[in-house]
Amino acid sequence: MAAAGGCGPGRRWVLCLWLCAALLPRAARALTEGLYCGRRVCYEVLGVSRQASKAEIARAYRQLARKYHPDRYRGDPGSGPQAAHEKFLLIATAYETLKDEETRKDYDYMLDHPEEYYRHYYHYYSRRLAPKVDVRIVILVTVCAISVFQFFSWWNSYNEAINYLATVPKYRIQATEIARQQGLLNKTKEKGKNRRSKEEIREEEEEIIKDIIKNKIDIKGGYQKPKIYDILLFQILLAPFYLGKYIVWNCWWIYRFTIKGQEYGVEEKLYIIRRYMKMSESQFDSLEDHQKETFLGRQLWIRENYEVYKQEQEEELKKKMAMDPRWKRYRRWMKNEGPGRLTFIDD
Repeated sequence: MAAAGGCGPGRRWVLCLWLCAALLPRAARALTEGLYCGRRVCYEVLGVSRQASKAEIARAYRQLARKYHPDRYRGDPGSGPQAAHEKFLLIATAYETLKDEETRKDYDYMLDHPEEYYRHYYHYYSRRLAPKVDVRIVILVTVCAISVFQFFSWWNSYNEAINYLATVPKYRIQATEIARQQGLLNKTKEKGKNRRSKEEIREEEEEIIKDIIKNKIDIKGGYQKPKIYDILLFQILLAPFYLGKYIVWNCWWIYRFTIKGQEYGVEEKLYIIRRYMKMSESQFDSLEDHQKETFLGRQLWIRENYEVYKQEQEEELKKKMAMDPRWKRYRRWMKNEGPGRLTFIDD
């Protein structure tokens, strides 16, 4: 009966373990190996209380760092230099944990809430692995780098277009005639002390012709003269302005042509045609003027007329491709030896 009514040795041992765990300070149960100071409390490592100020923590760290620096401290009797090094690292880790307000706040929360095990791991490693540089600065530098690359790339394309136009007889003759009328070419052929070689004169005349082409010819499309407002940086900065402008323009369009029923002007007609053709503004601007006049003459801003025009263009393209010898060879190859066809070679 006594054995049945009392507690056996095994139960008493379990009860003692449970009481010891319940009586342990919460801070001790919160300590986890691999986080902050491991099984040690960072405040105890530095010998300060949890209410210590940053100045007190820094003063305690300096004192301990001087005392336990590996160059001065050789470790306790019986322990080697490795133990002294580990102790110094523990002191440094404690200071790194407590000197930062955010890290110290996370550490105090871990001591007060030991049950939130995964949260402590997340906050600890998120701070350790987070980039030290502000993400906004990284984005700004990246956008600036892309903008600089854009601008110089566009200038390169523009100069290539000018160099090409300088070789086209139509534009070169016109530019040369304008240069002669303005007396620019006569200045290059000076005599006397200022006389130059034929190569120098040729290079100067070439630059004059290119400058006239730049000033007289309006290049549109992908090779137009670059503008600083078209680069990515200014596009982002001016995005609110462009958005507001787009909303106002759409409201104006609806009020003028939908509500009041006014007729389209030339610009509005060309805009509708460009939308039907799914072309960007630069692509549409690169078209010749006679092509745009043809679009207006056929009234392509009317959907039905545009569908007829589109069908005609597709039929014309099919005829051109049917007459093209390269297209004929391609169809013959697709029929005889194209993908999906298996052939066997007899030995």
